[in-house]
Amino acid sequence: MKLGVVGLPNVGKSTLFNAITQAGAEIANYPFCTIEPNVGVVAVPDERLDKLAALYDSKKITPTYLRFVDIAGLVKGASRGEGLGNKFLSHIREVDAIVHVVRCFVDSNVTHVSDTIDPVADMTTINLELILADIETVTARLNKAVNMQKTGEKKYKIEAELLKRILEHLESEQPVRTMEFDEDEQAMVDEMFLLTAKPVIYAANIAESDLGQPENDLVKKVAEYAAKENAETLVICAKVEEELSRLDPDEKAMFLESYGIAESGLNRLVKKCYKLLHLVSYLTAGEKETRAWTVTEGTKAPQAAGKIHSDFEKGFIRAEIVDYETMLELGGYNQAKEKGKVRSEGKEYVIKDGDVVLFRFNV
Repeated sequence: MKLGVVGLPNVGKSTLFNAITQAGAEIANYPFCTIEPNVGVVAVPDERLDKLAALYDSKKITPTYLRFVDIAGLVKGASRGEGLGNKFLSHIREVDAIVHVVRCFVDSNVTHVSDTIDPVADMTTINLELILADIETVTARLNKAVNMQKTGEKKYKIEAELLKRILEHLESEQPVRTMEFDEDEQAMVDEMFLLTAKPVIYAANIAESDLGQPENDLVKKVAEYAAKENAETLVICAKVEEELSRLDPDEKAMFLESYGIAESGLNRLVKKCYKLLHLVSYLTAGEKETRAWTVTEGTKAPQAAGKIHSDFEKGFIRAEIVDYETMLELGGYNQAKEKGKVRSEGKEYVIKDGDVVLFRFNV
């Protein structure tokens, strides 16, 4: 799964990206510093892995990962190709969700593309460009569907009606993600890879001096804007997070404690992104390795087994499952089995977050 880190130039995108991935994306105080997207991989924090590994004295711990893409800064007119608009739009079309970084700090040493710190205007600028790009996509698709209605096939009439509804919504300057669709309609929408259909988290980037303080007025504006489209908001200081990423665990804990913060902004961001994408982790544990595996919500046991190896799915017999809390409480798989806490589940079982699984298969 890929998440695109987007925002206007000089809002802290690359700083946040560096903190997330420690990948060393170039940072500079001028627009379009990031032209080609930098891609980094980051582990999803999961304290369950360490505790399970301790039970088995595992030689290796392997978390699950998300990919973050640092996409070029956007300016007004991008939908018409202004700045690096065409590149931006093509790159964002490839991601599964968006982390929209919004500037909520005042610093005369960091220029702003419009010379005014106004988070609502910034968010509106980017969202409007994405809406305009989607209008172009939907209009072209609608014209084709209308022409194909001449064939008499009912599916083109259904598609045209859906596209008209989407177009009206976009023309009212509302993103597609705020619309409701039935299962068949959602399948058609997914095929179009519309930019405004992608789920989003608004990352309100604050100054270091605002850490641990009540939300400032700029952050409140971001939260109000996000609430209107049922989107998530996360308050984060990209500059501090980048500093934290260079510290060892003990130093990091002391740093966070000095600000009265329980968890780093990056951990909160990654967890929110994982949830935003409707992902869950099931766990496998043993002496050789304790590992988290990523599947989407609703995945059944055979398909989850296929994440480990295709043979597991082909020859699936059953899944032997213990929930994480029970495994930890009883001290391991064998102890859970003795207590009758190991469940045998078949092909229709839907994997849940925190399931500790042993797959039985025969190929």
